[in-house]
Amino acid sequence: MPKTYWTPRAGSSPARATARSKETLVPHLSAAQARELFERMRGRRVLVVGDLMVDEWIWGRVSRISPEAPVPVVEVTDHSFTLGGAGNVAANLRVLGAEVRLAGVVGDDRIAERLRALVGGLGVQDDGLFVAHDRPTTRKTRIVAHNQQVVRADWERATAVPEATAAKLAAHVRAAACEVDAVIFSDYAKGLLARPLVEAALGLCAVVTADPKPVNLGLFTGVTCIAPNAGEAAKAAGVIISDDASLEQAGRALLERLGCTHALITRGESGMSLFTPGKPRFDVPAVARTIFDVSGAGDTVISVLTLALAAGTPVLDAVTLANFAAGAVVEKLGTASASPEEIVALLQHHDRADGAVDTAQA
Repeated sequence: MPKTYWTPRAGSSPARATARSKETLVPHLSAAQARELFERMRGRRVLVVGDLMVDEWIWGRVSRISPEAPVPVVEVTDHSFTLGGAGNVAANLRVLGAEVRLAGVVGDDRIAERLRALVGGLGVQDDGLFVAHDRPTTRKTRIVAHNQQVVRADWERATAVPEATAAKLAAHVRAAACEVDAVIFSDYAKGLLARPLVEAALGLCAVVTADPKPVNLGLFTGVTCIAPNAGEAAKAAGVIISDDASLEQAGRALLERLGCTHALITRGESGMSLFTPGKPRFDVPAVARTIFDVSGAGDTVISVLTLALAAGTPVLDAVTLANFAAGAVVEKLGTASASPEEIVALLQHHDRADGAVDTAQA
């Protein structure tokens, strides 16, 4: 697919340009090119392995303070459940048209039944869900009033899963990795992921990606791409990211430590930075019109990036598409996903706002 590039120009929107370097080239995808990419991504098979969660949402309004303690009383108006963690990655992939298999552990409880129902409702294959009797199904309950989160309660046990369960899971991943186009490891440091699980996929699947927590970074040596946020990258690399030089140091340290093909650091309102051995850093500015909620944005990034790579998309185009997907999803409240139509609409919005200057074609 042809790629056009534009150079940030004086007076352009902060969402489209950065002050760090006027020479930074940012790949521009037209709406037609983006739609073509999404069409190529549709139907790709992806195995998601990771920490499964149920996000419980209690919505309401506050009109008074409790007489029992100085806390607000939330009058409940709605109550819902959504998939979180690795389940949210699966949900993002399904919105993009992927065929998805999910692998992880759940407890022997009613929330596990709720999780299986949510997974089934998405049309996601769930034969990789194994019961771990030593823990509850991870649940995060959020109480939200007037679009503001009041409090969160967590039910979880973040310890290594029993050996027998881990062995079953590794065998499943090994068998499934031969049948998919990509594997995503979704790491929330809840005790599921271990090196044998990663090794079960490496060498059997061409595209293996991970969204790692710093404590587990070493598990993902040899993967295609990791995609931590800036805080996670700084902690994992042992570098305080405070300027351009420290960002460069952190990204290169991750590449050297893991021997991966790419490292993508997501940086919130500063956009994303892609590191590849032997190549200059590639910066992509943020594109969100407003930031309403960053919950699950990392899940969206790893989903779009991986699916695009699995479809044979050049990595710079894959990162650009993932960046627009993140911009679309942070405009929503709660763990969410962005559809191809929403991503293309955001791309078109920025085209209308700033225009595109073609400087090269490849």
